[in-house]
Amino acid sequence: MSARTLPLLFLNLGGEMLYILDQRLRAQSIPGEKARKDEWTDVDRKRVMNDIITTMFNKKFMEELFKPQDLYSKKALRTVYDRLAHASIMRLNQASMDKLYDLMTMAFKYQVLLCPRPRDILLVTFNHLDAIKDFISDSPGILNQVDETFRRLIETYNCLSDGEFQLIRQTLLIFFQDMHIRVSLFLKDKVQNSNGHFVLPISGPVPWGTEVPGLIRIFNHKGVEVKRTEFTTAGNYVTPQREGSFELYGDRVLKLGTNMYSVTRPVETHMSGSSKNLASQAKENIAPNPLAKEELNFLARLLGGLDIQKPAGGDTGFRLNLFTTDEEEEHAAQTRPEELSYKVINIEATQEPGRRAELSRILGELEVAEPRPGSAEKGEDLLALMDGL
Repeated sequence: MSARTLPLLFLNLGGEMLYILDQRLRAQSIPGEKARKDEWTDVDRKRVMNDIITTMFNKKFMEELFKPQDLYSKKALRTVYDRLAHASIMRLNQASMDKLYDLMTMAFKYQVLLCPRPRDILLVTFNHLDAIKDFISDSPGILNQVDETFRRLIETYNCLSDGEFQLIRQTLLIFFQDMHIRVSLFLKDKVQNSNGHFVLPISGPVPWGTEVPGLIRIFNHKGVEVKRTEFTTAGNYVTPQREGSFELYGDRVLKLGTNMYSVTRPVETHMSGSSKNLASQAKENIAPNPLAKEELNFLARLLGGLDIQKPAGGDTGFRLNLFTTDEEEEHAAQTRPEELSYKVINIEATQEPGRRAELSRILGELEVAEPRPGSAEKGEDLLALMDGL
């Protein structure tokens, strides 16, 4: 496995999460001058996005993330995004959070599968960061945080060889290999089968630096071409006009990783049969993982400083429902196999002397905005905010 995969996985999944939240929050936003105290406004949407992006791109967190290391387990990574999604006034129940995570992972898995060459995974990451910069274009402080991560990506990955990027791609595919969640958007576009497997195209642009298939050249022992033979291909291939930019600014050319939710479309998720089988497989594998303790200790180092302040006065903030109704959300929570429903890991960092100080040195204390007065009443109007996802 590649020890350079985690930053790319984290940033791309985070970008997909922000796409989904932004699209659905925009759908329900009401102009500020017309909104009542209990209604969601565009100001609230921007506040949620700014809070999440600020937490996501915290400098000390990025420094720890970019250190060479193995990937987290699926549950440990899911915990990171649970904390990230709740870094603002928004609150998600477990079923809704599971659904959000399903959409994130399947979108990025599809992008990894479609990358013309392994190095293009970096262009996918740049597309996500370009879009994130658009979300916070009017917040220079947060924008500087994202640009710093951008520069770190360029410095870390532009010098890697094609072989190293191939290892990164294989590591990502191993991580995603047992995840076959059906997404209605992919099903309607006929890029996903009913069993959750993706349908890969056999036509389109070939990777940059390669030639369109259909020609065989034969050379003699002196390296001189002596014969050409053409053959018919099953696909319709084209040569890309130019390579995407790997700089801080530029045309990425590749469209993978851009916001597919910019056009409002209903997106549902369903577990395929193979995903349901994971439940029985998990029950069979009951041997303790010797690396689990070390993994959670490392996760504690990453998350220990992200102290999300609880709303004052018992206010739970905005409740966000990714289902059409409360009944659908409750049904999803009851029918989802327990092994696939990720739970938050609560880490008590004050049990060991000096542990809090150590964690604070690693990440610093992140200040998360408190919900403003009236947010509890607004929560009732957000039950249908994720309608269609």
